[in-house]
Amino acid sequence: MGTLGRAIYTVGFWIRETGQAMDRLGSRLQGNYYFKEQLSRHRTLMNIFDKAPVVDKDAFVAPSASITGDVQVGRGSSIWYGCVLRGDVNSITIGSGTNIQDHSLVHVAKSNLSGKVLPTIIGDNVTVGHSAVLHGCTVEDEAFVGMGATLLDGVVVEKNAMVWGGNPAKFLRKLTNEEMAFISLSATNYANLAQAHAAENAKPLDETEVEKVMRKKFARRDEEYDSMLGVVRETPPELNVPESIVPDKSPKASQ
Repeated sequence: MGTLGRAIYTVGFWIRETGQAMDRLGSRLQGNYYFKEQLSRHRTLMNIFDKAPVVDKDAFVAPSASITGDVQVGRGSSIWYGCVLRGDVNSITIGSGTNIQDHSLVHVAKSNLSGKVLPTIIGDNVTVGHSAVLHGCTVEDEAFVGMGATLLDGVVVEKNAMVWGGNPAKFLRKLTNEEMAFISLSATNYANLAQAHAAENAKPLDETEVEKVMRKKFARRDEEYDSMLGVVRETPPELNVPESIVPDKSPKASQ
């Protein structure tokens, strides 16, 4: 964003803040005889103290996620819906190609009882399952943290290690070669899926409304009913999900 762009952004920000302030003042003057609409002030990216999140332009952050303070998100990584990454008293670093799945929590510790500083460091191509909790820990490259797992202060998950879950999470065994390959595949699949979600979230309202009408128009109906009416329904190509996102649905050969 250039100098002119920043200036326009700042003017717009203060116009909105002034409008909200005037609304609050008018509400107070009206006393009990007014209708007050509660507006959500959720911000996906938020500064705290003098720290601001740094998110790579090719990363995906879901609109309902919250990233606060000293947090770095690398290229191609994805932070999914309902996640909270709070880097207020220490830093959070996330490498490239990593996915933090829905409703996971990542926080830090300023220090533990022994005085050791405990940021949270997550490497490259890491998969963190839904509703996991990572606090003041280190997860090395190409590791897999299972759904609902809890990693507490000072924990180190080594490269190619899989945490099967638990609260707190415990190491159970080493991975097989097939499971190691799955970790890389999981990271790649989520990177592709994040692109689809990013594109959908970036669509303007009028475009989504048009698509809603088209999807209803071309929704799958009972084939027998359609044949009676002589109707042939074909989904427009622009509404088809890319093959890289969904599994192969080609019909299997009959036995």
